[in-house]
Amino acid sequence: MNNVIVVASGKGGTGKSTVCICLSVALVKQSKKVLLIDCDCGMRGLDIMLDMEQDILFDASDAVCGNCSFEEAIYKSKNNENLYLMAAPFDTENELSPSVFKQLVGKIKNDFDFVIIDSPAGIGSGFMTAAAPADRALIVANAEPTSVRGGVKVRKKLDALGINDIRLVINRFDRKMFNQLGFYNDLDEVIDAVQTQLIALVPFDIRISVIMQRGVAGLNWSAAASVFDCLALRLEGQRVPLAFKG
Repeated sequence: MNNVIVVASGKGGTGKSTVCICLSVALVKQSKKVLLIDCDCGMRGLDIMLDMEQDILFDASDAVCGNCSFEEAIYKSKNNENLYLMAAPFDTENELSPSVFKQLVGKIKNDFDFVIIDSPAGIGSGFMTAAAPADRALIVANAEPTSVRGGVKVRKKLDALGINDIRLVINRFDRKMFNQLGFYNDLDEVIDAVQTQLIALVPFDIRISVIMQRGVAGLNWSAAASVFDCLALRLEGQRVPLAFKG
């Protein structure tokens, strides 16, 4: 099973980490065991968004360096059954190399139905590490030119790495704002620009950001939940329509 998915974006601020968590919660709702791995070395935030900041003693670099076992670096979410987190190192000097991270994921992935890797924004060394073990990829972009350009760059890098199963998530979509800004004639133009097949269109919902910053993902939910439920089903190969079509 191709169960390791890297979630990437060409620029910051697209809501990539939120997509990682919302997708993971949706998979857990479908009785899947999910490991979230934060690869944003030096800027980790998934622990805060899952209300696990005080729980983390060891991170991915500790597991690799022998400061703890692999199991000790994996923490169970107290709010979401079957959701687990491996945190990124706090210090950038502890960033793992692509080859080492690939070995790490290879040793633990069979214990989970899905491994979701939150890549740092951009296409630098952190992205290369995050993508190294991935079977599949999700590109998260907003429907605006700089985000689309970043998505194209990510797509080209993923292609070069030999990752062929790549899908696009358009996040924080607001039809009224989209029409007012007029950057694109329609959503098809955005999809064509990123050169990647759409798998989910997520509506803008301020409640998602509030929920994440309060660390209560899965306890309080938003109108966008059905979109992530649909995305989870699509990743499992089920043919279901888009839950939100803008």
